[in-house]
Amino acid sequence: MTPSTTVRSPLRLYGRSGELAILETLLTRLRAGRGSTLVLTGAPGLGRTALLRHALDTLGLDPHAPDTHGLDTRAPGAGPGAPVLLHATAAPAERLLPYSGLHTLLCSAPGPLPPVAGVPRPDTAPTALLDLLTTLGALRPLLVCVDDAHAWDAGSRAALVFAVRRLAPARRVAVLLTAAEQHAGERDFAALPALRLGPLDRSASRALLDRLTGGRADPGVREELLREAAGNPRLLTALAARLTEDQLAGRGGLPHPLSGGESLLDAYAAYVDGLPDDTRLLLLFAAAAEEHEPEGTGADAAVLLRAGQLAGVDPGLLGPAETLGAVRIDGGRVHFTQPLLRRALLRRAPLARRRAVHRLLATVLDGPHRTLPRLVQRACAATGHDPALAEALARAAGPPRPHADRAAALTRAAALSTDEALRGERFAAAAEHAWLAGDPGRARALLTRVRSVPAPGRAHYVRGLIALRDGPAADAGEALLTAAELLAPHDRGRAVDALLGAAEAAWLTGDVPGYLHAMSRIRGREEAPGRSDDPAPDPALDHFRAGMCAVLDGRTDDGRALLRGCLDSGDRIGDPAALLRSGIAALVLGEVDAACRAGARALAAVRAHGPEALLPQALEHLAYGELRAGRHARARVHAYEGLRAADRLGQRNAAAALHAVLAMAASVEGDGAACAEHAASAAADAGPHGLGQAATLATWAVARADLAAGRHTRAAARLAPLVLTGPRRGHFAALMLAVPCFVEAAVLAGRGEEARAVVEEFTAWTAWTADPQAPAQLARCHALLAPAGEAAGRYEEALAHHARSSGDFERARTELLYGQWLRRQRRTREARDPLRDALVAFERCGARVWAERAAGELRAAGESVAGSGPVDLLTAQQRRVARCVAEGATNREVAVRLSVSPRTVDHHLRNVFAALGVRSRTELARLLDRDEENAANP
Repeated sequence: MTPSTTVRSPLRLYGRSGELAILETLLTRLRAGRGSTLVLTGAPGLGRTALLRHALDTLGLDPHAPDTHGLDTRAPGAGPGAPVLLHATAAPAERLLPYSGLHTLLCSAPGPLPPVAGVPRPDTAPTALLDLLTTLGALRPLLVCVDDAHAWDAGSRAALVFAVRRLAPARRVAVLLTAAEQHAGERDFAALPALRLGPLDRSASRALLDRLTGGRADPGVREELLREAAGNPRLLTALAARLTEDQLAGRGGLPHPLSGGESLLDAYAAYVDGLPDDTRLLLLFAAAAEEHEPEGTGADAAVLLRAGQLAGVDPGLLGPAETLGAVRIDGGRVHFTQPLLRRALLRRAPLARRRAVHRLLATVLDGPHRTLPRLVQRACAATGHDPALAEALARAAGPPRPHADRAAALTRAAALSTDEALRGERFAAAAEHAWLAGDPGRARALLTRVRSVPAPGRAHYVRGLIALRDGPAADAGEALLTAAELLAPHDRGRAVDALLGAAEAAWLTGDVPGYLHAMSRIRGREEAPGRSDDPAPDPALDHFRAGMCAVLDGRTDDGRALLRGCLDSGDRIGDPAALLRSGIAALVLGEVDAACRAGARALAAVRAHGPEALLPQALEHLAYGELRAGRHARARVHAYEGLRAADRLGQRNAAAALHAVLAMAASVEGDGAACAEHAASAAADAGPHGLGQAATLATWAVARADLAAGRHTRAAARLAPLVLTGPRRGHFAALMLAVPCFVEAAVLAGRGEEARAVVEEFTAWTAWTADPQAPAQLARCHALLAPAGEAAGRYEEALAHHARSSGDFERARTELLYGQWLRRQRRTREARDPLRDALVAFERCGARVWAERAAGELRAAGESVAGSGPVDLLTAQQRRVARCVAEGATNREVAVRLSVSPRTVDHHLRNVFAALGVRSRTELARLLDRDEENAANP
């Protein structure tokens, strides 16, 4: 048989990069003549066989090629070192296949192995299999693959383990087995090295689902599928395959529960078939008891104890299930080791038996503190619509119950309701509480069940809230404005919240008229005749609304007074949303320390009382305040925590803002690669979602990194569209903050006239803001633009302002520019003091690249810097170019000597000059000479 030359696309495995790397290591060792063993284990449907197939694909082997008997080790394309593959499956055929120069032996399992190239057929004795593998490994490297090894009979499993454990690495035999985690036979392989597969993470599951559906799934449908699959790729595939195009697109209702994957769930349920009947009944009680518990918290062991006693079952019989590994008992809670096992047990139980279990649990859940769990169990036992039970559930789902509990109860209440409009309201309310609990996926899925026409205002409200954190901000604003209109007649408090959300959406995009429009409608709602159950007026909110409108309308003095009133009253409020507004007011005023205090209090309030959905926003506000205050390391820590929370809660807009904060921090700390990476991540969602503030911060961060590296022309080019008047101008809340960087970049790049155009506007902003850095930055801008006779006085004025405020980084930048200017004026001795102070300050705040610039300037001023010489700032190629140039070589001569192009030499030389702070070849030569002297005479 001629080896196949068919080109096959490799199987795409999502979320398995770590496992694939381990497999590649095993195969690499095999190619090098070293053996090893690995057992891939995991619950059904997690991809054990897919990983084994990947190993075959990596070697170019095809287990599905046509049958061929016999093995010719001299077959065409089979070189002396090519591995042999022994692939054992549960298939009935016995066959031997050459493929792509390698050989595949397929045999039935646990039946006898076929003869191989004159090697006798082994019997079932363990030593016979060991002899066979040893003989085959002596011919060439051998890969043994056994899929579902747990399905072999006990004798065959024992023979396999015996042989594998006695194969020395030098025998050139690698063994790759798969075994079901939920199977008694798997325990026979416990002594072998194992890799346990877990469920796919959310990102991998989404990628797989997008491939399965072509990205056509409605967000709510997608989230429901991901929730039901619980990270199991086979179940996700089966669930998606059962949906029609209309259901997938969200145009048709989803079946509840979703269908698909029945055979897989049967495999999970079969895991406990060997347990005693009473133990399996207790497991059913545990599965049913979790219906009213938050995800992952398990069932209350005390409740199971009482239920078991009532059913005449000894609760101690749960022990065999724990021994089997089906459950674990921890801290008075009973947890299923596999979430799908719980679902499988409920699905397989007959409906009448399941309802009886729920009724019994409702009986043992007594006492007023268990009212809601008892009602949930009664709802699970209901045989149809029950308006009275639905009303009782809705009443019980009030504060102070956690949002997750309220969402679950309202979902049950909606399902039991007969009135379509009431069902829609309850599903919408459940969606809102799911969102507040930090579960936007569940909220989206619940919104797909709202059927009333028109949809209730609360549904529009929740859709707007979700889009505000994870969608185009403009769309969120329109949804929230619509929600406010629908909610105003009967729910004024939520209508005001919707308008605040619409205003926030306009802020995110940089839409000043949209912000003013939404805020003006809040005033109209407050002045309209009220109802007795409307919330009391909030003076702090009124100050915030009026103050923000005044500032954005150009009435800055009025706005400042009003916002200060908001700041003073908001400081005493424990509500996280009010504290966040207080922090925004403080930032607009320039009171950065007050903003940080408000952000810290908002974060503490969210952590203590929720809602979970506000956690990324609280961390974002605090990180941004710390960034404004010059505390970049703290900003980075809080931003990373916020980014983790935003990813976990599916809030891409918050993640974009946090990436922008991290890019800003990296531009200070000198990590150019991290700055570029975070800026790109921010832009990836900022552009499609219209997040003007995040986009402005990301661009500013990259420009500041350019400044740190001495790339003034590039920095000026990035910042000019943001700060100069025009259609691409940056976000109104951030553009003034970027002006000092633009002025520095523009002046050093020879674009001083453009810089003068924005300094006047910056002067007006400085006159009313309380930002402690603004006066010093303004004086620094004037110094950069001043004639030689006035510059020194302007720099001294800037340093005097810095002395009255904190912030090492901005002061060090002024000192660096002042020292550079003094050195350019040949006032070298005077330059050393500000340059020395700049170096120390940059080092103190962790601004590495900025410190390197200061060190280069200090050396150019004739002072040695302890710890490193100027060449330590350069790459290896830059050092070679610098040495050649210092010796007097021209760019062309350097290019010939280093075998590069003259253009490359010119590029490296410009970077050398920027890094070392020199302006000529002569200065470069002197600097390198001094460095050599300092190295020789430390």
